[in-house]
Amino acid sequence: MGKPQAKDWTDPECPVARTLDLVGDRWSLLIVRDAFDGVRRFGQFQRNLGIAKNILSARLRHLVDAGVLRVEPAADGSRFEEYVLTAEGRDLFDLIVSLRQWGQRHAFSPDEPHSVLVDTDSGRPLPTLRFTTPDGQTVAPQRVRVRKVAEGTSGTRS
Repeated sequence: MGKPQAKDWTDPECPVARTLDLVGDRWSLLIVRDAFDGVRRFGQFQRNLGIAKNILSARLRHLVDAGVLRVEPAADGSRFEEYVLTAEGRDLFDLIVSLRQWGQRHAFSPDEPHSVLVDTDSGRPLPTLRFTTPDGQTVAPQRVRVRKVAEGTSGTRS
């Protein structure tokens, strides 16, 4: 994959900084959002986002190089290519939902129209994303701390 070399990271030991280095610009996150909404072709991204073609080309190339998207032949057999989320790209779902829900709470006035994500089975809006302990307690920010992980370990405990 085309992930930046160690010297290129904004903060080499911070997962947040590395994630932002990979997908943190406005257009990249909007492309990922649209990919979750089923957009797959260059022209569709361009129309939905109103982004200049040269910028879109650069962002799509970056997301492919970063392993977030992959390029496939068009499903309909046409000469077009399609951009599809990889497993790593699909792992950004929680981030996109979290950004969306934060925006719903803080970026709109109470009477301003906006979109919401709904569960396709129930038709109800997704519940607010919350982190919980194994016994179901909500994890508040003051309850967590950053712990450095030794090289060669995953940082998770079994």
